[in-house]
Amino acid sequence: MNEEIDLLIRNGTIVDGSGEKPFKADVGVSAGRILEVKPNISADAKYSLDAKQQIVCPGFIDIHSHTDMSIPFDNRIESMVRQGVTTSVMGNCGSSLAPISDDTIDLMQKDIDVFSPPGHRLDITWRTFGEYLATIERTPIPINVVPLVGFGTIRIATGPAFENRQPTKKELTNMKANVAEAMSAGAFGLSTGLFYPPQSFASFNEILELAKTAAEYKGLYFSHIRGEGKSVVPAIQELIDIVEKSGCRGGQIAHHKIAGRPYWGTSKDTLKLIAEANKRGFNIACDQYPYNRGMTSLISLLPPWVHEGGMDSLLDHLKTPESQVRIRSDVASGIKGWENIINEIGWQGIYIASVKSDKWKPIEGKNLEQIAEEYGYSDKFKLLFDILLDEAGETSMTIESMNEGDIRRIMKDRHTMIGTDGWGISPTGVFRHGRPHPRSYGTYPRILGKYVRKEGVLSIEEAIWKMAGFPAERLRLGDRGLIREGYYADLVVFNPQTIQDKATFLKPHQFPVGIQNVIVNGSIIVEGSTQFDIFPGKVLRNNA
Repeated sequence: MNEEIDLLIRNGTIVDGSGEKPFKADVGVSAGRILEVKPNISADAKYSLDAKQQIVCPGFIDIHSHTDMSIPFDNRIESMVRQGVTTSVMGNCGSSLAPISDDTIDLMQKDIDVFSPPGHRLDITWRTFGEYLATIERTPIPINVVPLVGFGTIRIATGPAFENRQPTKKELTNMKANVAEAMSAGAFGLSTGLFYPPQSFASFNEILELAKTAAEYKGLYFSHIRGEGKSVVPAIQELIDIVEKSGCRGGQIAHHKIAGRPYWGTSKDTLKLIAEANKRGFNIACDQYPYNRGMTSLISLLPPWVHEGGMDSLLDHLKTPESQVRIRSDVASGIKGWENIINEIGWQGIYIASVKSDKWKPIEGKNLEQIAEEYGYSDKFKLLFDILLDEAGETSMTIESMNEGDIRRIMKDRHTMIGTDGWGISPTGVFRHGRPHPRSYGTYPRILGKYVRKEGVLSIEEAIWKMAGFPAERLRLGDRGLIREGYYADLVVFNPQTIQDKATFLKPHQFPVGIQNVIVNGSIIVEGSTQFDIFPGKVLRNNA
């Protein structure tokens, strides 16, 4: 090769993302792409890295992230970069940041405020999905992003919003037009979060009609399914049915888990269901983060009817004695189709992750049973109502609901890839608050340190396939996810003997160890413990 090499990575062990065995080779990079992969490249290079005793692999493609919620406030998205993520799929769980309607922008703003850093509010300057992507393209970002359009966002923009009813014919037409505009602009698919209002109010047919529009553009259907505990099997079946009837080219089960002690072991049934759907040709996969807790908003503990009308209406219910009585009754007796977290997990399994007021700051990291005892609450519902009212509903929680048996079984399954379900945060700056889920810092190093090196649940080549090659194949990113000549140089260099997550639920704001370099589109953005102010990331668009 006569072409000049910009970057030469020497002496590394290549795990190329295909699932094949590791091999020794050098990697030459030029103009942002991989130029050569072979032993002993002799050409001169502008910059060289010595990867002796290191693994060189494709950058991790986070198939399930919420990094779109980070970028407007902190475009360095450090926790993602420092754990080796080079591409993030955003707009998951039915929550994208577009489209926006002037008529319902206040409702959408309040929905976003729950996840915004304290003292900050998103400045929404766009309306269409295309305008939103153009805004992101004008924002310097360190990694690549893959956009999805959210069903919940569309329902708020031009559908029934937080009303518990089906859309009118005109609303449905407008909602489908939103999907078409987003897909034309470059969205890779439609996402839903059917556990969350207002999406939980939607019928199968409402979702199906929008999925059909996504299918016209060869889109994927991503879903945080309706239930992950008692109803997990029918919830997965609903996803399979939507893919089958819509013609979407595949279905992605978000952060697959079995939530709740009574249901542990059900992963045997869910994985069988996924395998059978694939045998019938319906391209169903799932993703997973390697922790026994989930994370969401504290308002998710409340029955569906409380969410009708949006946040202001929800807070009014919490102030009303009659509504408080009804909430208690519904939690005690349950509502058909509702994932009743308090009943299924218990107060002791619900931990406050972050609050925005000084009053409740000391409760971060503690479960509701501990907090009730420390603060003298004999009535835990009264505690819950007080926290939510004082915090205007803007409180997050982690939920201890999973067990290792299901985690390992799902992890090993051939249809599972790895995703963080997190977003880019940092020990400094606007996202330093609270005790967020450690997955935002440690997902990939945890897989490689705990489940590969220490416990042997996966081989190194299986793990990297699930982190890079598999999601790239899923998204049809034809020139990413593998170490191949001609592919974009999205790469991670790490020490297989020392890589490990450091973030915990009590001390989450800690970067992992063992990652030497992160390279995006040929640019080194991490070296050792330093992330450079370099922003080579791109908005990737679906060109189907």
